[in-house]
Amino acid sequence: MKPARLAVLGIALAAGSGAAFLMSGGDPTPPPTPMKVEAPPVPMTDVLVAATDMPMGQVLRPTDLRWQPWPDNAVNAGFVTRKSNPKGLEETTGASARSGFLAGEPIRAQKLVRPESGFMAAILPPGQRAVAITTDSRGTNSAGGFILPNDRVDVIRTFHKITKTNGENRDVQISQTILTDIRVLAIGQLIQEKNGTNVVTGETATLAVTPAQAESLTLAGKDGALSLSLRSLADAGQPTDPTAPSDTLQAQTDPALTVVRFGVARQQTP
Repeated sequence: MKPARLAVLGIALAAGSGAAFLMSGGDPTPPPTPMKVEAPPVPMTDVLVAATDMPMGQVLRPTDLRWQPWPDNAVNAGFVTRKSNPKGLEETTGASARSGFLAGEPIRAQKLVRPESGFMAAILPPGQRAVAITTDSRGTNSAGGFILPNDRVDVIRTFHKITKTNGENRDVQISQTILTDIRVLAIGQLIQEKNGTNVVTGETATLAVTPAQAESLTLAGKDGALSLSLRSLADAGQPTDPTAPSDTLQAQTDPALTVVRFGVARQQTP
C-alpha cells in the first residue's frame, strides 16, 4: 500500500475515534459529596437511678445509687433529678425499697419507705390486713418449705368433730379449705426471695387478707390446725370451691352405713 493511502487511512481512524469520544460525552461527572448535617444535641438531665438490681426490702446504700443523664422529654415528675434536688442521693440513702428495682431504673419516692414507718404496713395493699399463722419449721404444713413470699396459697383447717353413730360418739378428724388464693407476705422474717432461695422454713407465715378473712382465720386457728396449700401460678386469681375438699374427706372419714332396699345393699354415709 502506498504511503499516501496509509496516511489517509490513519487520519480517518483518528477522526472516527475523536468523533466517538465526543459522542460519548467523556467520563461522567462525579456526584457531589453529601454534606454531613449533625443533629442538635438532646437536652439531658441527671436522674437518680439504681446502680444495681435491688430486691424488695433492701436498705439503699450510697453504692446502690448513681446519677445518670436522662432525656428531658422523658423525665417523669416522680423522678429525682439533680437539678431539682442536688442532695437527692444523700437523702434517699437509708430508705427501704417497697418493691424491687432493676439496674438503671429511676428511683421514685412512691417505691420507697422511710425507716420511721413500718415496712410491712407499707407493702400491704390498701384495705387488707396482715395476719400471721403458726407453721411447722420443718415445712410439714407449708408444702415442705417450698412456699415463698409473694406465692399464692389456700388455707386448710384441720379439726376434730364428735359424731354419733349407732348410739356411740366417735371422734372424726375433718379437713376444710377456708380461704383460697391468699398472698403470702412473709415466711418467718423473710419478705423476699434472696440469693436463689428455693426452700424457706420459719415458725410463722404472714398472709394478706381482708378484715373479714382475718376474723375467720383467727377463729379457725383457735380450734384447729392450719396448713398452707401452694397454688400454681396458672391458678392465681381463679376461684376455688372451698367445700369440695371437706365434703370429700367427710365422706372418707365418717363411718359408712349399709342400706338394703329391695334386696340391694348400698354403702351410704350418715
